[in-house]
Amino acid sequence: MSRAGLTAERLTEGAAELADEIGFDNVTVTALARRFGVRDASLYSHVKNAQELRTRVAALALSELADRVAAALAGRAGRDALAAFADAYRAYAKQHPGRYAALRIPLDPTGPAADAARRHSELTRALLREYRLAEDDETDAVRMLHGFCHGYVSLEKSGGFDHHPRHVDDSWARSVAALDGLLRNWPA
Repeated sequence: MSRAGLTAERLTEGAAELADEIGFDNVTVTALARRFGVRDASLYSHVKNAQELRTRVAALALSELADRVAAALAGRAGRDALAAFADAYRAYAKQHPGRYAALRIPLDPTGPAADAARRHSELTRALLREYRLAEDDETDAVRMLHGFCHGYVSLEKSGGFDHHPRHVDDSWARSVAALDGLLRNWPA
C-alpha cells in the first residue's frame, strides 16, 4: 500500500471528514488508514496515537468555529452580535456533527488546541463587552452562553424538540432574545 502523500495535517483533515460522516467516537486509526488506502502503521510516522489524532481534530474544530464566529461578529454588537455568535455556533454543529463532538473532549490547556480555545474564548468575551459585565460575571456569562448553545444543539440533534408544536428555529430566536435580555439585566 502506498503512503498516499500523508502528512499530519492531511490525516487531521481526513479524520475530521470521517468524524462528520461516521461520528467522532467511530474515528479510529484503522478507519482512517482504510480511508487513505494504507496500513495502520503508515499513520504512526505522522501521529503518535489515536488520542493525538482526536486532539488534532478538536483543535481543528475549535479553529474552524473561531473563524466562523469571528466572521459572524464582524461589525456587530449587542443583540445582533449575540444572535450572530449563536447562529454561527449552531450552524457549525449542524454542518459538522463529528467535529462538533470533538469539541467536547478534555484538552490540555498547554497543548496544540490551546491557542484555538483561547481565541474562541476571547471572541466570546468580546461579544459580551457590550453588556458591561464585571470580570467574574463575564466568566459566568461565557459559561452560560456556551452551555445554552451546546444544550440546545444537543437536544435538537437528538430529537429532543421533535414533539413540540413550535418550530425549533422560532424557539431558538426567542431563546437568544431572552439571553440578550438576561445579559442586559444581569443580576447583581
